[in-house]
Amino acid sequence: MSEPAAVPDQLRNWLELAVEGGASDLHLVVGHPPVLRLHGELTELPEPPLTAAVVEPILGTLCPPGAFERLEAHRSLDFSFDLSVEGRSARFRANLFHAGGAVGACFRVIPSALPDLALAGFPAPLADRLATLRDGLVIVTGPTGSGKTTTLAMLVHRLNRAGGYRIITVEEPVEYVFPRSAHSVVTQREVGADVLTFADGLRSGLRQDPDVILVGEVRDRETAQMALSAAETGHLVFTTLHTRDAKGVVTRYADLFPQDMQHSIRSQLALGLRAVVSQRLLPGTERGGRRHLALEVLWVAHPVAAAIRQGKIEGIDNLIVTGRADGMVTFDESVRQLLIAGKITRAVAEQNVSDPALLYR
Repeated sequence: MSEPAAVPDQLRNWLELAVEGGASDLHLVVGHPPVLRLHGELTELPEPPLTAAVVEPILGTLCPPGAFERLEAHRSLDFSFDLSVEGRSARFRANLFHAGGAVGACFRVIPSALPDLALAGFPAPLADRLATLRDGLVIVTGPTGSGKTTTLAMLVHRLNRAGGYRIITVEEPVEYVFPRSAHSVVTQREVGADVLTFADGLRSGLRQDPDVILVGEVRDRETAQMALSAAETGHLVFTTLHTRDAKGVVTRYADLFPQDMQHSIRSQLALGLRAVVSQRLLPGTERGGRRHLALEVLWVAHPVAAAIRQGKIEGIDNLIVTGRADGMVTFDESVRQLLIAGKITRAVAEQNVSDPALLYR
């Protein structure tokens, strides 16, 4: 999306402060001053608390044509836009919502350049292995703000640069924009603007000769079923879920279906799921400093596939521990390595492992 026709001066100033300060988000909530999230920490701007009389006209002016009406009808709205900041284009994802009878917003700052593996802390060998899978389903999971979209963008960018791929993305909204690359073709479609739903975008995308499909998020049964079917029919499908850990993906995916279908879905997952990457961003040693990526990696080798098929989900944790030779990584080990490298404090490490004694091995 291009720059909106009108960005109110107040909002432009707050967004510029977010970009210049390296914030990830700007929050506009009635009753609070504008708030930035800087490296995971909330920081209030030196402004008076916002009122509905201030916020609603700002957001109404910013909305694309017809969007504010959709916000009133559906009570929430997502879109993305560009804004010139100091002569450079900055991109934002906007989520508008109703709360307590007033309209509020969260603006995510999207880096102008596609993310770099080393800067993001994502292991290059893992990215190479995921990006060279022939087919199947790859799920990136973790809480909101854990970098799932960034990880998917890095993987798709890797494929795009390699060449030879027809890539379809269905996103809400489009965040990172992939550049044109020789011998690859990328189509990015935005839910609400280009397609009605993720399922609609996936359905039509399958008729566009794709090699790789990125589905921003699996939220419903129809999208879950179509993503699995696409993975089983020779496509490489990347998507995200919100779960606490890797094994939770299996339970969450099956729970999207009625009880009498869940055994069948687990059987399909056992065949079509290739890998799960679960992420957390942990605060660094300096308050307000850069956060660091901790990963749990599950590869669906034969023992894991059998556990999924049989519904023995609790056993997957042990299979990750014993699957180190196959490239599997536990959260505990990832956190321990961050501690050894001096990137996180011992207190943060102890809060993020299943047993603090594991840090002293």
